[in-house]
Amino acid sequence: MMDDSGGVQMARALKHAALCLMLLPRFLLAAVMLWLLDFLCIRRKVLLKMGERPESPDDPPVCVSDSNKMFTWESLRAVWHGQKLDFLKSAHLGEAAPNTEVVLVQERRQVRILDCTKGKRPLVLNFGSCS
Repeated sequence: MMDDSGGVQMARALKHAALCLMLLPRFLLAAVMLWLLDFLCIRRKVLLKMGERPESPDDPPVCVSDSNKMFTWESLRAVWHGQKLDFLKSAHLGEAAPNTEVVLVQERRQVRILDCTKGKRPLVLNFGSCS
């Protein structure tokens, strides 16, 4: 019994490691883009300070501070989480749609989406507003 539990844990660890290796290039590209955005904003602020030209009232202020940078640990965590969610989603462009369970409101029963199709007619799902 313990060997089976260890095997399951090993399989999960290997799956997690493989996922990390697959997501790493996308994550690093996003991190570099965030760093470049911060670098360009800071560079602009420095160049404007070096010019020391009087600002006209029509120019918006250049505001770069430690509190509004994009390359932070919080933003990197959010990018990693978003990349992971995007990779693990069940629907992918060009692939068959997932056949998930839905509730028929009038009949109050659960069915699969594809159970609602009729012949070769396309199935249209309306995710309307609830306001």
